[in-house]
Amino acid sequence: MKLYMHPVSMTSRPVRLFAAENNIALDEELVDLMTGAHLQPPYSTINPNCLVPMLEDGDLRLTESSAILKYLADKIGSPAYPKDLKARAKVNEMMDWINTNFYREWGYNLCYPQLFPHLKRRSDEAQAATLEFGKENAKRWLKIMDEHWIGPKKTYLCGNEITIADYFGAGIVSLGEIIGVDFAPYPNVKRWLDTMSKLPNWAKVNEAFYGLRDAVKGQKFVTLG
Repeated sequence: MKLYMHPVSMTSRPVRLFAAENNIALDEELVDLMTGAHLQPPYSTINPNCLVPMLEDGDLRLTESSAILKYLADKIGSPAYPKDLKARAKVNEMMDWINTNFYREWGYNLCYPQLFPHLKRRSDEAQAATLEFGKENAKRWLKIMDEHWIGPKKTYLCGNEITIADYFGAGIVSLGEIIGVDFAPYPNVKRWLDTMSKLPNWAKVNEAFYGLRDAVKGQKFVTLG
């Protein structure tokens, strides 16, 4: 199997982490987002979305991180994607919630417009309005994650056993570290992230991510305060 990826990518990191934690052999091919390689052939030819990650397994190509995690988990029979119908449905629900609600505001309306020039709005006024909108909605979603999805009694997003929703969610929620988000007001989220960061392969998989965090540490960002 081949994984087209970038080590800083918020959606590549969950797949790489799950593979590393479960000894899944992947032939990784770097798609250099920083030079725009994802927008040019040959990658744009095989993945018109021009995004990473993408998994190739024989004649199968999967281009969504969530779908890749589900496929890999099923391929190895991992309990991280439960066979029980109701338990699996809760994992699917959690991953869909992260993708459709949380990530939209957190990534594309708060973090990414501050980090990537091509996602910055065309005027200062539009940029400020986008960030304010993203900040307020991100706070709302984090509160729901903290109090409803995790709460004080759960270790992970869907209970007390790790699932692929945790791999997916941790890759995306940890994005806030780049812009200096303080997770202390969300103690259950912070506890969960701390638990995920103790996985044996977390530091290695996230080395480039933390390199980016350290590189921009002196910059001033709009955060949740």
